[in-house]
Amino acid sequence: MEPVANDLSIALSSQDTPVTRFAPAPTGFLHLGHLVNAVYVWGLARRHHGRVLLRIEDHDRGRCRDHYQSALLDDLEWLGLEPDAPRIEALRSGPSPFRQSDRGTRYAEVLQGLSDRGLVYPCRCSRRDIADEVATEPGTETRYPGTCREHRPGPDEEVGLRVIMESGEEMFTDMLLGAQRQTPASQCGDVLVRDRLGQWTYQFAVTVDDWDQGVDLVIRGEDLLASTGRQIRLARLIGRPDPPTFLHHPLVLKPSGEKLSKANQDTGLAELRQAGVSPEVLLGEAAFRGGLLKESRPLNPVELPDLFD
Repeated sequence: MEPVANDLSIALSSQDTPVTRFAPAPTGFLHLGHLVNAVYVWGLARRHHGRVLLRIEDHDRGRCRDHYQSALLDDLEWLGLEPDAPRIEALRSGPSPFRQSDRGTRYAEVLQGLSDRGLVYPCRCSRRDIADEVATEPGTETRYPGTCREHRPGPDEEVGLRVIMESGEEMFTDMLLGAQRQTPASQCGDVLVRDRLGQWTYQFAVTVDDWDQGVDLVIRGEDLLASTGRQIRLARLIGRPDPPTFLHHPLVLKPSGEKLSKANQDTGLAELRQAGVSPEVLLGEAAFRGGLLKESRPLNPVELPDLFD
């Protein structure tokens, strides 16, 4: 897959020192799919003398657990993948601007700015309500039909908050997948930014975080490609003039064709580590699964930039 690596180097030539991030959600143990992402993140950042931020995306307080956060920090230390900010030890104790559950005040401030411009409205609809109302083809995204934009809930109802997505395309060039055109209004409809439990959503939190933290290179799996247009739109609405560059890499799939999942308790790095598998073997396997090596071989962390040389 050397031609892919060469293309990436060319695409990044205009970014002297890119800032990217590794942003796991502590809802389970890290698995090989996360390690593929880490190989791309650390490899590309180091190849171009950029910076890697470590962000804990624990906006979903119902699913996140402290012991999963501790485990993922342990895994990164064991693998030799040290971020530039914050230091791993800094996330083990006390609040951090790189932990989403500590950023509620900032999210509320940004949301208020959108609300002041008339771009936010309350929504009482649950996922089940939307699924019951909208017929969706298998394998396609469910679009919110705008129910509460026209019929606002009463003052005593439990509500989430949505940001209006007007019609129009968002165009961007993915570093691996090429030119993309997306229409958020027809894909997902108005974006939920805070749910009925008062929790901030992924789409909103990462958009604010990437802007605040200076992230100009977003590296993630292909399963999140559809989120890109709406995040570019949200970023522009909250005041970010230029979106980051995006790269969506291949996923690690099970024999059934499904992606690896923490929810399904697919084999985690901690389990492989306990079985005696070395960090170098896992990094090499991840590089192979991510299309960066023709065959799996042990890799030291300092060799990751060479994958993109």
